[in-house]
Amino acid sequence: MLDVVLRHLEALVAFDTRNPPRRIGTGGIFDYLGAHLPGFRLELTDHGAGAVSLLAVRGRPRCLFNVHLDTVPDAPGWSGDPLRLRVTADRAIGLGACDIKGAAACLLAAAAQTTGDAAFLFSTDEEANDARCIAGFLAREQGFPEVLVAEPTRCEAVLAHRGIHSVRMRFAGRAGHASGEQALAESALHAAVRWGDAALDLVASMHNQRFGGLRGLRFNIGRIEGGIKANVIAPEAEVRFGFRPLPSMDVERLHAAFRELAGAGQPAEYEETFRGPPLPAGDPAAAEQRRLEARELADRLGLSVGGAVDFWTEASLFSAAGRTALVFGPGDIEQAHGVDEWVALDQLARYAETVRRILA
Repeated sequence: MLDVVLRHLEALVAFDTRNPPRRIGTGGIFDYLGAHLPGFRLELTDHGAGAVSLLAVRGRPRCLFNVHLDTVPDAPGWSGDPLRLRVTADRAIGLGACDIKGAAACLLAAAAQTTGDAAFLFSTDEEANDARCIAGFLAREQGFPEVLVAEPTRCEAVLAHRGIHSVRMRFAGRAGHASGEQALAESALHAAVRWGDAALDLVASMHNQRFGGLRGLRFNIGRIEGGIKANVIAPEAEVRFGFRPLPSMDVERLHAAFRELAGAGQPAEYEETFRGPPLPAGDPAAAEQRRLEARELADRLGLSVGGAVDFWTEASLFSAAGRTALVFGPGDIEQAHGVDEWVALDQLARYAETVRRILA
């Protein structure tokens, strides 16, 4: 079956689904998927802004496989064309091969070798922090109480991961000549840098907090911009940062703490631009119940269970909506989003055979 998987993966990688720039339409890769899912009922939905989903259903399944088809942009330094699959003795190299078009190729191959009930949801906005596809799916009563979300987990069922929060902060200063003493206090960039230093100290103080196999708060200042030139006091500055809390952390208290670090009158603006819940989602009692249900699902499907992971997935959106959700896919997250992204051939073979077994 691996030869078939690789033929599908070669075709899927060749479709440009980089996100951004979110130029993904209803043709192209979706025409290919539809042509290779005979006997499935197909429902194609355009959610706008490059967010397109395809629900493919055969029979009356309880379990839904979800996989996103969008990729991050290719980073400089690739040794070949990122949109042309290269296969070596042990790996398949191509943009999205690991995250996570390899899983989509396996679903197509497994579907062709089985006749049992099956449901696949293909989406294209996971890399955009704008979950229109999943939100649109969940807004309608589609059934499917159990969901397997494909992400690189080395073919282990992941039952828990961190949440994710993205924030835009704006600091206001007062323009003036940088030779004045007031530059130290009135520069918006100085305020932003002081905030960043305090935020890093706050995060360091949480290093020993634990949940399962996870420890501490993941935090990243992704962008600081503002000011005019070296001899002008910066009248404004903007900081973009993100943090990934443990499932046990109080998110609202974290947001309040980051705001308060800016001091009196700062920041001028604090906007949360994206919020993704942890897996499992919900209050502690509900989350524990959903974790137990996910463990039962993994056991019933014969999946080996791995530890909690630091990266975020859309499985948490299904969990927050009351579905029993876990993360399960081929490849290693260490190979995702990098130059010459690759997935191991034995991972593809293992995942395809597992899906074939489940569908059969």
